[in-house]
Amino acid sequence: MTLITSHAFGVEEPPVRDITIGALLSEAVDAGPDRVALIEGAPDASRRRQWTYAELQSEAEQAARALALRFEKGERVAVWAHNIPEWIILEFACALSGVVLVTVNPGFRSHEVEYVLSQSRSAGLFVVPDFRGNPMLAVAEELHPGLPELREIIRFDEWDAFVASADDFTGELPEVVPSDPMMIQYTSGTTGFPKGAYLNHRGLANNGTHTFDRMGVSGNGTFISTMPLFHTGGSVLCVLGATASRATQVLVEAFEPGLVLELFDTYRANAILGVPTMLVAMLEHPAFVTTDLSQLEAICSGGSLVPEALVRRFETDLGAPFTIVFGQTECSPVASMTQPDDTIEDKSSTVGPPMPGVEVKITDPETGETVPIGAVGEYCTRGYHVMDGYFEMPEQTAAAIDAEGWLHTGDLAAMDTRGYCTVEGRLKDMIIRGGENIYPKELEELLFAHASVGEVAVVGLPDEKWGETVGAFIRPAPGGSIDKSELSAYMREKFAHHKTPKQWFEVEEFPLTGSGKIQKFKLTEQWQAGEWSEI
Repeated sequence: MTLITSHAFGVEEPPVRDITIGALLSEAVDAGPDRVALIEGAPDASRRRQWTYAELQSEAEQAARALALRFEKGERVAVWAHNIPEWIILEFACALSGVVLVTVNPGFRSHEVEYVLSQSRSAGLFVVPDFRGNPMLAVAEELHPGLPELREIIRFDEWDAFVASADDFTGELPEVVPSDPMMIQYTSGTTGFPKGAYLNHRGLANNGTHTFDRMGVSGNGTFISTMPLFHTGGSVLCVLGATASRATQVLVEAFEPGLVLELFDTYRANAILGVPTMLVAMLEHPAFVTTDLSQLEAICSGGSLVPEALVRRFETDLGAPFTIVFGQTECSPVASMTQPDDTIEDKSSTVGPPMPGVEVKITDPETGETVPIGAVGEYCTRGYHVMDGYFEMPEQTAAAIDAEGWLHTGDLAAMDTRGYCTVEGRLKDMIIRGGENIYPKELEELLFAHASVGEVAVVGLPDEKWGETVGAFIRPAPGGSIDKSELSAYMREKFAHHKTPKQWFEVEEFPLTGSGKIQKFKLTEQWQAGEWSEI
């Protein structure tokens, strides 16, 4: 069907089901109880534990009873840990007991954790003693007296004792239905202040299922899970997608390219989801040339658009079809996604059509009207996947979800006649220089295609005369260097003078969110604080 306005509907297959996350796990157990569900991809191979689907369900049910002994259905329990198998078991235990899981970035410091625990009114906290020098247990215990609703801190290094306490539970687990809340995920912070997206079973279970289906992952495969579990990319797309496809999930404790390549070799994995920086790090690692990737059949990325040159490199060097997901935490998290058989141009310049059961439209940010095909406006989405709201933030919820159920994402996009969307950036990222609208994404695309550029972020920098000027922050490609004059001339061959960056900065590494997105607001803040010197 050829569209005449920028409003598209996702396909009807696979269908959106009324299902809980516990039921999703039960289906996997029924299909293959002895199938290996989870492998701990620890750097030390001798530490690698594993669970069959039957064992995973059994331990999750025990943990659910231990939770029910302590917490009521609907209460919030936070998890502050890196990628460990017990995190996943706890996720399923919360699903079975009706407890709402609150995810906390293991990199958070004291004030950030305090905010999440307080705002979510968490009654319990599961925590590891420490991770990468962050003394998490000590921080939690120091915060505890100032958090009156936090009744209990449970240590992951005492997990076995926690699970064993289920023997004292004599009641029945509560009934859990698909519309029940399952998770509070705090927005990853590309624009600062975090809000807790309140996500339900139906949205999460279907979104994980449909993402794996569109990736083209065959049933009973082996999936390398590199995404952080505190983010929807990990706990939803990886965990629930793998469960829906009966895959064996190899959980990476913390991304390290050499380890991931070794896990591919060892477990003959056929699929991976990772942000572009992860995939680039794998390609640039010395072990890449000796790694057997012959089983690989699906590569998926998200977090940012991937330039055409890099898509070609991924598909050529990794030898498998590439797809990209697009959405945000507030939509469970995927609203649009490319398809394995799309063209390279579509995979690099668009985010594909809507997901099954999902509506997408592009609207004028000022009038709210749906814009004509090809016009730039705000990407809005509606369907089963939209969050229930921001936890206990009615004003922010009303600002994000309108009366007709449309989630206003804040992303700028344009739609073609097929329903494929091209993302032009964030409303807040759009640079307005002397009244001219400049979209950073098109400038980043061109810069990335230059051989000297490894990664790039284009931002608007405050300017007294123009309001904003264009600044380019560039990480050089391996072995490369940045020549400002050469890049300026290169840009002017394609774009008007006012779009060419006025200020250029060389970056060793970018400030990132936990999900791997560049925090452009931090680059601007650092520049205003005088932390950057121009090339």
